[in-house]
Amino acid sequence: MTTDTVLWRAARGTGDSPLLPLPDRVAELLAPLCSPPRLVAHLRAVHDVAYQLVGWVEEHCSAVTVDREAVLFGAATHDIGKTVHVAELSRPGSAHEEAGQTLLLEHGVSPEFARFAATHASWTRSDVGPEDLLVSLADKIWKNKRVPELEDLFVAGMTEATGRPAWEEFLALDEILSRLGNEADERLAFQASFPIHT
Repeated sequence: MTTDTVLWRAARGTGDSPLLPLPDRVAELLAPLCSPPRLVAHLRAVHDVAYQLVGWVEEHCSAVTVDREAVLFGAATHDIGKTVHVAELSRPGSAHEEAGQTLLLEHGVSPEFARFAATHASWTRSDVGPEDLLVSLADKIWKNKRVPELEDLFVAGMTEATGRPAWEEFLALDEILSRLGNEADERLAFQASFPIHT
């Protein structure tokens, strides 16, 4: 199987995967970067979760203004710096964050969309908004990892926007995160089915 075929399957292939395909713009960006297939599969899994989270916010909490396109692009590219720092696909590291933002800017992506590569692991920064928090949530819950500090920040934003009590917003968020987390094994298996190197 050729590298192009493996990348296409990871980014857009249907097969047995219920995951949404990556947006064309993102798939076209990843291919010439020789992106590792496992990275592409990971980005697709996080993008799929982000899509569901944005839909939930729009339905449950319309008072929270969210740029859907930015969240989905951010989720689909948040780890793109791992094309440069491939070792961070299998071990911890943060060098990919700044590298990813730089890479996206060099490829003509606007700063508003490139920022997610740098903010997805830094949700306590003063300049993060609901879009950044949603990308961060998607990047955690895709594998059923819960981060109370991150969830509390998002709940605080929802509470401020809706005026509803924090406990009520937390219960609603907990319900969607639990549902998405219960589907993590499928996403993990999908990602693991692709090699780090081609």
